[in-house]
Amino acid sequence: MEAERVAARLWPGRNVVLEPLGGGITNRNFKVSFDGETLVLRIGGKDTSLLGIDRRAEHAASLLASRLGIGPEVVAFVEPEGFLLTRFIDGRPIEPDAMPIGDVARTLRRVHAAEPIPSRFDSFRVVEEYRRTAEERGVRVPGAYAEAKARADQIEASLGPRPVCPCHNDLLNGNFIHDGERLRIVDWEYAGMGDPFFDLANFAVNHELDEAGERELLEAYAGEARPALVGLLRKMRFMSDFREAMWGVVQQGISDLDFDFAGYADEHFERALR
Repeated sequence: MEAERVAARLWPGRNVVLEPLGGGITNRNFKVSFDGETLVLRIGGKDTSLLGIDRRAEHAASLLASRLGIGPEVVAFVEPEGFLLTRFIDGRPIEPDAMPIGDVARTLRRVHAAEPIPSRFDSFRVVEEYRRTAEERGVRVPGAYAEAKARADQIEASLGPRPVCPCHNDLLNGNFIHDGERLRIVDWEYAGMGDPFFDLANFAVNHELDEAGERELLEAYAGEARPALVGLLRKMRFMSDFREAMWGVVQQGISDLDFDFAGYADEHFERALR
């Protein structure tokens, strides 16, 4: 088992207890306990570079989140594999309907105001790169791609140049933890310099916020929810689901996990186009 080999290399001669942590569909995460320490070992999945993941960039983003008090403390970066070792957060998951939207907005505002990180995330280019990767791997790209790409091109043209800042870009419900004192965000592997409204929209669509939820998010983040901001949020909600759909398409060609990636892609195409 790879995790056991890594543990033996990092802590030779110690009685290390490894406990698999669920929730992820790309990587394998383990709770590591020894000598009163409790850490998390993150082992990247197969060929995750084809998903646009740069482990060194993930490390840099995780360090930033740790310094901000938003992410877990980074203990080590294991080379040459690029595995990440962080302090275990003894917290609780947050049910989607109990997510503190205002806290999320204020937390993201702190991330977006932080110093640059050494990676780029552009949702309009990501979907194109995912298509190329899928085709190279012999995966059939769904017919819904053509309609989605036409809409994405219209959105990109309407937006023009956009400011970029550090963004998480993968704000699924499972990536939020409350430690009893504050909200924490984990899993920074897709982080990069990107559009802050992609982050907001990614959170909104993954938590299925209604109009009232969107207004609450925007008012807490920007101090207002004027129509132009709501419209921008809606456009990037589409891009979030388009990206997620194409992520599912690429995973069909690279992942060895027992997961219905085709169904996942179809679900997100349907929600994006709806």
